Amino acid sequence: MSENNNLIDRLFSAGAHFGFSKSRRHHSVKSFIFGSKQGTDIIDLEQTVEQIEAAKKVLFEAGEKGQNVLFVGTKDEASKLVLTAAEAVEMPYVTNRWIGGMITNFSEIKKRIERLKTLVGERESGELERKYTKKERVVIGREVDKLTFNFGGIQTLDRTPQMVVVVDPRHDSIAVQEANDANIPVVAIMSTDGDATKVTTPVMVNDALTSSIELVLAELTEAYAEGKKNYVPAPARPRREGGRPRREGGRPRRTFDRR
Repeated sequence: MSENNNLIDRLFSAGAHFGFSKSRRHHSVKSFIFGSKQGTDIIDLEQTVEQIEAAKKVLFEAGEKGQNVLFVGTKDEASKLVLTAAEAVEMPYVTNRWIGGMITNFSEIKKRIERLKTLVGERESGELERKYTKKERVVIGREVDKLTFNFGGIQTLDRTPQMVVVVDPRHDSIAVQEANDANIPVVAIMSTDGDATKVTTPVMVNDALTSSIELVLAELTEAYAEGKKNYVPAPARPRREGGRPRREGGRPRRTFDRR
């Protein structure tokens, strides 16, 4: 109980209890509101602590399974904090702008990521110098900058993420909708103007204050890192000549012609 009280005190000090004006309140968050003061909704921090604990459990389990968690936060108040949090646990992130299809059309997005990797590799190896004129390299350089801006944070993704952590799901609603469409769970740091029905695990705090966002992100990334300590990668399956996997014991899978 003392730990919960300590977290409540820290949330209170960070200003996490201040929601938006009552007129901006989304109907789905009504049960998370303690009351209103001078027209501003006050968030029930006791419920917020419970939400943080639920979110930490989800992130801990994701770490234990070695899942890829995509961190999303493109608004000014959140972008740098999201970048720092994602890098701390070596996870992909989107902090500049969400490109439509990053989840729902990942096969096409992956082509852009591969293009970025190829150009960066050629630049670092000096191959661009050998293959292209100075004018062509300027054009390619601009392409690299644009690709880096849009996809630099997700270069490590080779498949769609298994979870999304988003700061302000209202601001990054397209990311949340794509995750919903793909049945990917969403943990959301959100305020009283957001739709809680669109996310799997809401954490209700002031999502316009950097102090509030930073506190919750620290709690979540710490939980993921703790879970990751227990992660044991699955051993690679032995492969027979020709590239086909063997069954346990080294014998190839048999097929039967049933007629």
